[in-house]
Amino acid sequence: MSSATASRKVLTDRINRIEVSATMAITAEALKLKAQGIDLADFGAGEPHFSTPQHIKDAAIEAINSNFTRYTAVAGIPQVRQAIVDRHASDFKTNYTPEECVFSAGGKLAIFNAAEVLIDHGDEVIIPTPFWVSYKDIVEFVGGKCVFVETSEADNFRVTKEMIEAAITPKTKAIILNFPSNPSGAILPKEDLFDIIRLCHERGIYALLDECYVYLAFDGDIYSGASLTECKEHIIVLGSLSKTYAMTGWRAGFALGPKQIIGAMSKLQSQSTSNTSSIVQRASIAALASSQECVAVMREDYIKLRDRVLEGFKTIPGLTCTVPQGAFYVYPNIKNFLGKGGINTASEMAAKLLSEAHIVTVPGEPFGTKEHIRLSYAVSADVIDKGIERLRTFLGNLK
Repeated sequence: MSSATASRKVLTDRINRIEVSATMAITAEALKLKAQGIDLADFGAGEPHFSTPQHIKDAAIEAINSNFTRYTAVAGIPQVRQAIVDRHASDFKTNYTPEECVFSAGGKLAIFNAAEVLIDHGDEVIIPTPFWVSYKDIVEFVGGKCVFVETSEADNFRVTKEMIEAAITPKTKAIILNFPSNPSGAILPKEDLFDIIRLCHERGIYALLDECYVYLAFDGDIYSGASLTECKEHIIVLGSLSKTYAMTGWRAGFALGPKQIIGAMSKLQSQSTSNTSSIVQRASIAALASSQECVAVMREDYIKLRDRVLEGFKTIPGLTCTVPQGAFYVYPNIKNFLGKGGINTASEMAAKLLSEAHIVTVPGEPFGTKEHIRLSYAVSADVIDKGIERLRTFLGNLK
C-alpha cells in the first residue's frame, strides 16, 4: 500500500457531520436487554402498539397473489398518488395533482430527499425546539446550517410568526414545522401556523410541513398548512402512513409540492431507492381510500393512554409535564432530579433508568433540550402502570 493510499481519509465529511439516530440507538440497546430476558417498561421507540388494520394487510396479500410484484414508476403508481392527493384534498381542501406527489420509502426519506434537492451548502434552515432528532442531522448532512428557535415550555412550546421572523436572514432557505410535535406532543394553533406560512411565502422561504402526526391531534380540529393554497409554491408537505395507520414497518411516505421540487425528488429517488415496494403501494391505497374509522379508534385510545400517563406523573413529586395535544409522546421535565444520584444530564438519567429501573426512555438532548426525557405512550395500559411505578420508585430514591 502506498503512503498516499494509507493516509487517505476513509469517511466523508458529510457522514462525520451526523450521529446515529438517538431513538434507533435506544431501541437497539433495549433489544439487547430484552434478549437477555430482562423485563423492560419500553417507552422508547415512537411506534403504534396497534396491528396494521386487516383491510390494509388484505390488500397487500392480494397484491402478492395477483403477482403485482414488479418495478413501478419511481414516484409511485398513478393510483397511489391519486389516493394521496384525494385524501389530502378531502381532509384539508388542498388541490394537488398526482404529478405534484411522490411516494417514498417512509416519511423520513421524503424529508431527506426534500432537503437534498432544496438545501445547498450554507443555506439556513429554521427549526423550532424541541425538534425531531433527525432534522438536525439531515440538514447538516446536506450542508445546511440549522438555526434553532427556542420555545417556552411555559407556553406549551408555542411557535409564533414573530419568533420565526426574528430568525430569518438573507441565507434562510426553509423552515421545518412538525405539529403535533415529536417529542412534546404540542400542536401549533392554526392561526400561528397560517401566519408563519404566509410569512414564508412573502419571503420566498420554503415551509417543510412534517405531517407525520397530523391525524393524531386530540382536540378534534385537524388541519394542514397546505390548506393555504395561495402559498402553494412555497409549501412542501411531508407525509407518512406509518403512525396514522400503524404501518411503521411498511415504509410508506410521500411528499406533495410544486412540480419542479417533486420532479427533483423523484429524480433523486430514481438514483437511490427507485420505487417503493409495489406491494406497499397497493396496501397504501387501501389505507387511504377506505373508511378512516380505524384512525379514529386509534386516536381515541391514544387519548386514554395519554391521560393515564399524566395521572401517573401526578403521583411523582417534582416531575412536571406539559399536556400533549397530539401524537403519542409525553416530554416530562426532570430538572428537579438532576444533580442527584450522580445524574447531571438527561442522557445520564435515561441511561440510569434503562440500566437500573429497566425503563426505556429517550433523553432530551437529541431533541434540542437538556432537562427532559421522552416517553412514548403507544403501549398497553399495563406497561404504563408498570413503568410509572418503576419511575416513581427510582426518582423517589434519588438522593
